[in-house]
Amino acid sequence: MDQLHEKTVTRSLAKGLLAGLIGGLIATAAKTLAEKIYPPRTHGEPEPPAVLAEKIVGHELVGTPKEVSVETIHWGFGALTGAAYGALAEYYPQATAKDGAGFGMALTSLTHGTALPALGLSAEPEEQTTRERTSEMATHVVYGMVTETVRRVVRKMLG
Repeated sequence: MDQLHEKTVTRSLAKGLLAGLIGGLIATAAKTLAEKIYPPRTHGEPEPPAVLAEKIVGHELVGTPKEVSVETIHWGFGALTGAAYGALAEYYPQATAKDGAGFGMALTSLTHGTALPALGLSAEPEEQTTRERTSEMATHVVYGMVTETVRRVVRKMLG
């Protein structure tokens, strides 16, 4: 394109964060739905947010407190991860490659492949069932692609 038709994009950390946050929230809903279709834990394995919540309070949680804790951690992590991705995409557009699928795969590798097992919040990857690993990868790819799609639309709307 010549200079006359070149569109100048002004980077904005605030707009990137907001677009990513909105994308992350919608993507968390999509990931939750995907997990209902292809659940990662089918043999009663504890969900990492439940384990984390119990570690924080120092005892087993049951009923409503457990449900509220799990949902708060799940949605909070999804929103914050989306916001961080939005900020990264604002200054490093290559992070959006493959329409967010790469982001989803990287996220599952960082969480379920390394951080969560290291913190004792989930089984080591070699101890996870094939079902758990493939479901986590698939649903995180859904999360990444939805985050990117929504982020891109919202970012354009923000100008």
